[in-house]
Amino acid sequence: MRERRKIVELWQRGDAVVLVSLVRVEGSSYRRVGAHVLIAANGDSAGTISGGCLEAEVVRKAQWMVRAGAVVERYSTLFDDTAEIPYGLGCGGTVDLLLEPAGTAEFDAVMQAMRDALRGDRRQVMTWLPGHGAALARQVRDASGTVLFASAAASGGEEFTESLEPPQRLIVLGAGDDAQPMVQMAALLGWSVIVADGRAPMAKAERFPEAERVLCTDSLAELVIGRRDAVVVMSHSYEQDRAWLTEVLPAQPGYLGLLGARHRSALLISEAAGRLGWSVEQVCDGLFAPVGMDLGGDGAEAIALATIAEIQACCEGKLGASRRMTAQMVAQMVEAAVAERYVHPCPL
Repeated sequence: MRERRKIVELWQRGDAVVLVSLVRVEGSSYRRVGAHVLIAANGDSAGTISGGCLEAEVVRKAQWMVRAGAVVERYSTLFDDTAEIPYGLGCGGTVDLLLEPAGTAEFDAVMQAMRDALRGDRRQVMTWLPGHGAALARQVRDASGTVLFASAAASGGEEFTESLEPPQRLIVLGAGDDAQPMVQMAALLGWSVIVADGRAPMAKAERFPEAERVLCTDSLAELVIGRRDAVVVMSHSYEQDRAWLTEVLPAQPGYLGLLGARHRSALLISEAAGRLGWSVEQVCDGLFAPVGMDLGGDGAEAIALATIAEIQACCEGKLGASRRMTAQMVAQMVEAAVAERYVHPCPL
């Protein structure tokens, strides 16, 4: 996602000349289909379409290759130490690249779709590849299927479809010092980050320059939390965390994590369940506590890395084993805490 931001920034400079898109892979490839490189007139570029073995050659020849219009070129990345042209650097596959010149309606349509997606609007881009007498054609649709752009020329080549999703949104509830590396790492991935905290001295924009918004608030009323959002509760204030946990759980975000020791998290889960009228099991099913993958390490940066990794895996459907608490674990820890007089029992 950060790469797409850089591509759009380069396009907005106004001197782009060629867009290169990875449209087909045979065998293995460092990048997935849908990767892009945008090339400027002075040779600047943004994005990647390989692990580095193709970019220099493509950037060098791109303007010459599209002199007659859009074209699809095939490159082999199979290892071959006898080849005269050094593309065979061992990636292990063959890739097809679409190269299209800037200044066409089709080029403008796909760049505008990238920009719109970064602003939060889903876009689907269907491209009919040039070749065998057919010219490049394109159609762009919004999330409802409404056609926003369609080429004047009839489509006829092979179709390539790309879904442009908005950036992952991360809401960090807590503006302590340990939230700073969390925000920095999320921004590095190109995510949209919002920080909220009820403590004015901490909830300052200058403390989180990478965040899109920093809010000083005790309520999340102005934030509409969606099913794709990720939320991390980490204020270190027991009362504030309890209030936020109770407020966020019904929204059922794509990821909800709670920072803190297990016995503290168990008490918060138990009390949030009581306030919502939910079972402890219901709360545990919608919550990652303790937050983050078990990567080892200590300190704010290590916790941020473990948490961002868990969010990425969860939102991409790649999450394996986690350390999530179960209802049985919560009951045992609450019982132990009460027995040791850490807290008074909370009626459920």
